[in-house]
Amino acid sequence: MKKVKVDPFKFLDQVYRILADSGALLASMKNDGSANVMAIGWALIGRMWEKDFALVAIRPSRYTSGFIEESGEFTINIPTDDMKTTVEYCGTVSGRDVDKFKRKNLTPLRGMTVHSPIIEQCCLHYECKVVWKTILAPAMLPKDIISANYSTGDFHTFYLGEILSVLADKDVEDKLKSQVQSNPEVMAGRD
Repeated sequence: MKKVKVDPFKFLDQVYRILADSGALLASMKNDGSANVMAIGWALIGRMWEKDFALVAIRPSRYTSGFIEESGEFTINIPTDDMKTTVEYCGTVSGRDVDKFKRKNLTPLRGMTVHSPIIEQCCLHYECKVVWKTILAPAMLPKDIISANYSTGDFHTFYLGEILSVLADKDVEDKLKSQVQSNPEVMAGRD
């Protein structure tokens, strides 16, 4: 399906609801052309410095971390409702061990503004170029958050990516509406 450009904020409510419910897919590509995809449940989209940005948190131990470090790019791909098991799979299996694109029949397409792929089967895509990153500082966190989330010390790296382009299926509105309506807890805006 042909992708069209859309405003980064047009579907933000639905994107946040999908992230909270089943998650999205983040893809990145190394300079040698190899690509990886992982599931994410955290992302923030906003505006600062008169530009549009997406913030994602990736643990340094994750295979995708090396892809973003090398390329300085990533895409956030919002799945359709029928992709829940694919997102779950991509969140439980490492790209070190298996090619998730092949295993789940995901089609990587060249992005409009970045080399990192967008995923054809998804209905909405944010193409991002990293402009800033930082490793989470443990000294700034409450101890209960550290003990619950960082017992191994694998603190997230936050990547702030300028959104260079947002692409969508022509029928993205129907696909997002269908997904949100099929998940009542998402409609309620569950955190």
